[in-house]
Amino acid sequence: MKKIALFIFFGNYFYGICAVALSFEASIQQGFPLNTFWYYILLFCATTLYYIEAYIDVITPDKNNKRSVWYLNNKQLMIRSQLILVLIMIVSAFFVCKDVWQDIFKMPAIQWALILVFPVVAILYYGIEFLQFKKHNLRSNGWMKPFVIGFVWGGAVTIYPILFHSIEYNEPFTITVFGTLLFIKNFMYITVLCIMFDIKDYAADYNQQLKTFVVRVGLRNTIFYIMIPLCIIGLGTFLIYSISHHFPLLRIIINAIPFILLITVAWSMHQRKSILYYLAIIDGLMLVKALCGIVSFTLF
Repeated sequence: MKKIALFIFFGNYFYGICAVALSFEASIQQGFPLNTFWYYILLFCATTLYYIEAYIDVITPDKNNKRSVWYLNNKQLMIRSQLILVLIMIVSAFFVCKDVWQDIFKMPAIQWALILVFPVVAILYYGIEFLQFKKHNLRSNGWMKPFVIGFVWGGAVTIYPILFHSIEYNEPFTITVFGTLLFIKNFMYITVLCIMFDIKDYAADYNQQLKTFVVRVGLRNTIFYIMIPLCIIGLGTFLIYSISHHFPLLRIIINAIPFILLITVAWSMHQRKSILYYLAIIDGLMLVKALCGIVSFTLF
């Protein structure tokens, strides 16, 4: 069981599961039918592959970083996983595009911009091996790191499902107020999770002079003056919107659960945790949020 857990979490397959679950939630909450099976396979593989790329080239890992050590010990396994994921991505991309490829080329500029902006930002996060781009990647801006990740995730799981649905059914894509608020909600929620992860990397970031929030203002100030206020603002905004739009009480309560758990976990971050705690509990809050959103909008 431990080996399976390490494979799922260290191998980044859990991120792929979370991306699919949050996409389910976004479609259901915005009143759209789910995308095709192949779309979710493509999203799962692309998300997992992106995170594998960040660790696969580890040569001399920090012995205190269990994930890097695991990648070094299982490098051949992860290379085979990469190859399989790439093959599945090619097949799924073919099925996603085979009936709509002509419509894709007819899309207006705004849709092209929305399709391209999130993968471009994701690539620039780590940088590309060309000229000085690798040196000046977005990740090197410590305070900017969590917002970049939150932006990419927010777009991938909130905008993409609706955008690709409109392409598949040849319907006009419109940016709605509710869709925009949902994007901001996912953006900020995942940004807070990323700030939590910066706590895990505090020592390494400090030594590398990477000015994350934790390095700049300290652990306690990050928790009590950045993370918890962001959680409270997010919860308050949701409550104001849901009450003003007369959401059913049970829907409001269920959707408030992830915010309450987020505040609880943020409160507990002053104590040092294991790497699996960060991966299972903190990243698990993405899955909890998705499940709560799906249940609340489906049943109530």
